[in-house]
Amino acid sequence: MRAVVTNGAGEPSVMTVGEVPAPVAGPGEVLIDVVAAGVNRADVLQRRGFYPPPPGASEIIGLEVSGRIAGLGEGVDGWQVGEECVALLAGGGYAEVVAVPVGQVAPVPAGMDLVSAAGVMEVAATVAPNLHRMGLKAGETFLVHGGSGGIGSFAIQYGKAIGARVFTTASAGKLDHCRELGADEAIDYRGDWVAAAKDATDGRGVDVVLDVMGAKYLGPNVDVLARGGRIVVIGLQGGRKGELDLGVLLRKAGTLTATSLRARPAAEKAEVVRDVVEEVWPMYADGRIKLAPETRFPLADVAAAHTHLDSGDNVGKVLLVVAE
Repeated sequence: MRAVVTNGAGEPSVMTVGEVPAPVAGPGEVLIDVVAAGVNRADVLQRRGFYPPPPGASEIIGLEVSGRIAGLGEGVDGWQVGEECVALLAGGGYAEVVAVPVGQVAPVPAGMDLVSAAGVMEVAATVAPNLHRMGLKAGETFLVHGGSGGIGSFAIQYGKAIGARVFTTASAGKLDHCRELGADEAIDYRGDWVAAAKDATDGRGVDVVLDVMGAKYLGPNVDVLARGGRIVVIGLQGGRKGELDLGVLLRKAGTLTATSLRARPAAEKAEVVRDVVEEVWPMYADGRIKLAPETRFPLADVAAAHTHLDSGDNVGKVLLVVAE
């Protein structure tokens, strides 16, 4: 089968499309003929050598796909060959065929184009469980960084859907897009976004921060918290190691936690997928959450797709189209 192969770690040029053995469905797994794959920041980190797959996972990049069931492993029921689906992966998505535990496979949201569906599972399965874990509720103030990207575009709409007041940071040229998605406050990240968020809350600060930056924003995220506020770090675009004044966190009675979806056991991922289908898919169906803008690339142009994401010019979701 065709798949993206990497020659070491580094720039997008390390990725090419080659022939590799097709996977086989093991017990409890299904095979999916991939139609499209989502391109995520985690994929960029893996390409650069900073985010290796967990033990036993495919070395091929790619954490989410859409497609059609191509085969059923031993003990699998509830699916038929040819059915359309989406799947959450630990790896292997940039390929024509992928094997995945059946619990991580879900139906396509009602009325959604199959290619577009490739870009919805990873963001939903990342954002919704973490905001549940942080106890975000109606009436609270929620800040998500990177509001114009895939995670941010979803998180703004999801936060509004559950009744939160939503703040976001983004570059100046993308702030209007964030407001169109529903952000109550869209702040230029190149400015003093901590001060701006505090001004917008009469000095109180925000209740929950969803952070994709990591070390770079560690101190400012604590500074922007309201008393009893909660931070969940889900990405490390700004580095892994930072300094934190624990006294500030202590005085605010704040909570700081970090999670990784990719490393969770299959049983936990299956539970996440079930919850997403139950809660989030109806939000797509009734329009409370709309698809982010898309930029599509054919599989053969995978390097161009990553170059586009690296450039900072992207708005919304990047997708690799594997098969029409």
